Amino acid sequence: MPAASRTYWLTTACRIRRQDQSLVIDRETGDKVHIPITDVRDIVACSTVDINTAVVSLFNRHRVNLHFLSHYGDYAGSLLTSDTSTSGETVIAQAKLATDPHASLPIARDLVIATAFNVRRVVDRDLLDKPYDTLKTSVRVAESSSQLMGAEGTFRRSAWQVLDTRLPGWLQLSGRHRRPPRNAGNAFISYVNGIVYARMLTALRLTPLHTGIAFLHSTMERQRHSLVLDLAEVFKPLFAERLLLRLAGRDQLKPHHFDSDVNQAMLSENGRKLVVQTVRDELAKTVQHRSLGRKVAYDELLYLEALRLARYCLEREPYKPFRIWW
Repeated sequence: MPAASRTYWLTTACRIRRQDQSLVIDRETGDKVHIPITDVRDIVACSTVDINTAVVSLFNRHRVNLHFLSHYGDYAGSLLTSDTSTSGETVIAQAKLATDPHASLPIARDLVIATAFNVRRVVDRDLLDKPYDTLKTSVRVAESSSQLMGAEGTFRRSAWQVLDTRLPGWLQLSGRHRRPPRNAGNAFISYVNGIVYARMLTALRLTPLHTGIAFLHSTMERQRHSLVLDLAEVFKPLFAERLLLRLAGRDQLKPHHFDSDVNQAMLSENGRKLVVQTVRDELAKTVQHRSLGRKVAYDELLYLEALRLARYCLEREPYKPFRIWW
């Protein structure tokens, strides 16, 4: 992903103002932060943000996208610039593949298997070995996206049960519950997944692909970008389950990082700051890329994944979804 600018994270309520060619972040505490617009790639708002048309105009001119997460961590929407890298030629090729079951189903199968591979690698290779083999068998005979997602759901339930055995009681998921999350573990997973979705949306908009034309999820999704859902799935285990296990193992997550009520939970303000900082640090980590022969940041892996899919659509270069190799 281009590194000339960077992502800014807003974890407390604030107002964004324009001052010449810079942004001014006014916090409720009275603090002000001045940011040159050329230093901003995109912004992830984890709390309430006020903006005006002058800021929107500046965002649009410099292709800065603003992503919003709800207080539960769900992706709430984006303020996207009118200018994108989408190419008509690529979109036509992408649409032809997505609407041809013989072409789209293999991609969907590979996405499901890669996601399960990453979950198994992060959570427990031995205990998830049998569910993973069962998934691969189900995927091979699946004839539709709905059957594939059903097989993935069965595997995920096994994975969540195993995940709970490695977490303290107060952080256990006890099944996946999203809207709203029912407990602290679900609140953490949902929040990090929302961040991964926003980062993947930014990455895809830097490529010629159309974010609404998908291979696994329904292209008819009206409130979310279907292709973002496809590609974000394979990266969620790298951040959500992996970081939950790490923070729990190091005893860095505490009950006070969550606000819990009857059958619902959300990260507290301090919890959001901890999670956002942890994800930011993780996105900046680097790993030696096997094909490029150089180190790349985790954040760049999302962009490279989108580029590989674009090359498949245009040039039919073999595409295998991301799998954790380290």
